[in-house]
Amino acid sequence: MPKTFRRALAVAALAVLTAIPVPAQASEKKAPPEFVALSDVAPTILHEIRYRGQHNFVGRKIDGYLEPLCILTRQTAEGLRTAQRQLLKQGYTLKVYDCYRPQRAVDHFVRWAKDLDDEKMKAEFYPNVAKDRLFEDGYIAEKSGHSRGSTVDLTIVKLPPHPQRPYRPGERLVPCFAPDRFPDNMADMGTGYDCFDTLSHTEDLRITGEARANRQLLKGTLATAGFRNLAEEWWHYTFNAEPYPATFFDFPVTRRSLTCP
Repeated sequence: MPKTFRRALAVAALAVLTAIPVPAQASEKKAPPEFVALSDVAPTILHEIRYRGQHNFVGRKIDGYLEPLCILTRQTAEGLRTAQRQLLKQGYTLKVYDCYRPQRAVDHFVRWAKDLDDEKMKAEFYPNVAKDRLFEDGYIAEKSGHSRGSTVDLTIVKLPPHPQRPYRPGERLVPCFAPDRFPDNMADMGTGYDCFDTLSHTEDLRITGEARANRQLLKGTLATAGFRNLAEEWWHYTFNAEPYPATFFDFPVTRRSLTCP
């Protein structure tokens, strides 16, 4: 084979190699500089990032959650710091379950919801709802305010926080509204987190006594700090002055996504 022909082949091969897309791990998008880790702004707030593990309505780790980390816009994190200072004075702390949620995670939820045969976690998280109604009833959607970086799922915990046992995959599931539901160390809110049931509506009149008072304490404190509640979910709050009200991000949940990790 002539040298000139071999050289031409080598050049062509190099061109093909350089045209191959870079693997996703090496080309992941970065968060805008306004995004921060909540733990850097308000280190006393507890974290239990449910979608990084298996104790959630899907029953497995969700796409995009590479670390058990709460990422938010700085304005939102500072608002939570303000709320936390008020709650600490009253003997409570905030605990976050989910913060920024990448679009790929939302897509994971959508794929799961369309697979009607996968009801692994139904007995705990949606015992009274047929899975084929999750879209129609508004429990699953193709876009989430969480992906804008200023929405957070959270609760309050009485101080000092009681130890919480880990979820054991495969354990017997109990309905999220039952008195003997999974022993989360949160203050009583009437249901567990991500409970797909009308009892999760913040103002549901069937929720009374201590649970109702706890919901009102969370809602009132966060309202003072600049947050609004989603009426259908007592745990769901959005910062009113969110800097990205119409932008849905897809960078992964990891410190490497932050401009200043």
